[in-house]
Amino acid sequence: MEPSSKFRPSPSILVVDDEPLMQDVLHRLLCAQGYAVATAATGEEAVAQLEERDFDVVLSDIVMPGLDGLAVLDRCRSLNPRAAVILMTAYATVDSAIAALRSGASDYLEKPFLSEDLTRCVERALHYRDVLWKERLSRRMVHPPLPEFSLVGDSPAIRAVREQIALIAPKPSNVLITGESGVGKELAARAIHDASGRSRRAFVAVNCGAIPDTLLESQLFGHVRGAFTTAVHANPGLFAVADEGTLFLDEIGELPFALQVKLLRVIEERQVWPVGAAKRVPVDVRIVASTNRDLVREIEGGRFREDLFYRLNVVHLKLPPLRDRRSDIALLADHLRERLNAKLGTRFLGIERDALRVLMDQPWKGNVRELENVLERAMVLGDGSGDMITLVDIPQLTGLDAERPVHLREAVGRFERRHVLDVLAEAGGDKREAARRLGISLASLYRKLSSDSEPPARPAA
Repeated sequence: MEPSSKFRPSPSILVVDDEPLMQDVLHRLLCAQGYAVATAATGEEAVAQLEERDFDVVLSDIVMPGLDGLAVLDRCRSLNPRAAVILMTAYATVDSAIAALRSGASDYLEKPFLSEDLTRCVERALHYRDVLWKERLSRRMVHPPLPEFSLVGDSPAIRAVREQIALIAPKPSNVLITGESGVGKELAARAIHDASGRSRRAFVAVNCGAIPDTLLESQLFGHVRGAFTTAVHANPGLFAVADEGTLFLDEIGELPFALQVKLLRVIEERQVWPVGAAKRVPVDVRIVASTNRDLVREIEGGRFREDLFYRLNVVHLKLPPLRDRRSDIALLADHLRERLNAKLGTRFLGIERDALRVLMDQPWKGNVRELENVLERAMVLGDGSGDMITLVDIPQLTGLDAERPVHLREAVGRFERRHVLDVLAEAGGDKREAARRLGISLASLYRKLSSDSEPPARPAA
């Protein structure tokens, strides 16, 4: 049983700085916030402590005699890979920030910084570390056979889907999966197949809207040689290929009305009649169909057969849109980043915090498919050297000018100001409420609003 939060140990932080005054200030601030804090005056001393115990966060200066902050980061990744590392420097430049993030740092702070900045930075590092490790653990525990086909997420909505699949899969019943485009209907169909007694047989997917009407019948049911002019060779058809397995009919709402009658007969008789054949061929196929259409309306409009609908809709599985499970976006984005690294041959280590917050704020009308497209574009246009995905890599979401080079600090500042103004507008101009929503003090909000820079133009809708 998991211990209650009352008895759970406080997160531990190792502060590494060669300035005694800074050590003392950081120790006091972090202890006052309930953290268990240890200190080290040199990189060598920090490594010695890392060899003896694990820390949740390592907060280290970059410029130090002997082992510097980047060397401490490198040793920490091998000694305590779960720790989040935040690097501090009074000599902040874009180059040092990028070097820190490329080396695997969770974040960096520029000295001097406000106590609120320190607090937010540590809280973000702890949260992001926990999210990533929870996702990696869940993928190992829940989907060991085929992690690439897993339904990633830990929201109540996606947990409910996985529970339904666990109940549906062992049964022989046909399944109708509904949901918007891009929500992962084929992934759900594969998950049903993989968890069923048919998993050792074929999973055959066909998009009913992607094959011309004139060819679809022979593709589904097969044809004999010479059945029509171009039938030079016999084709067994996809039903025969999926025999004793699962046939996934994607976008079933696109199926021509004339073929709906023939599909209904195949389902009822469990036999197909190849084009030009003299006799039927028995098949044992489980059908999983999907659609983003409202089939009830299609029936009312005379475009879909009611009797076929009831044959397909024996069990109904509805997949939620991404906007209804925003808490899964961080897990999904990191999962997709790893898949895309393998596909593109890139080595992106993660997604920068501000960029991740932008991803979590999007409406995602195209759902997971749109999220994957945005990340792939960012990774293709990035340098592929193991950098973090940052705000400047997703200009179509932030409104930053992708054609003009933008200084990192300027890009972050422009996004921050726009976000502050958006939250202030949502709070009806109430600065105290806006500060509460942003997680900053009222004084910090006034400082951000008093900036001389004009708010950037909003992207066109």
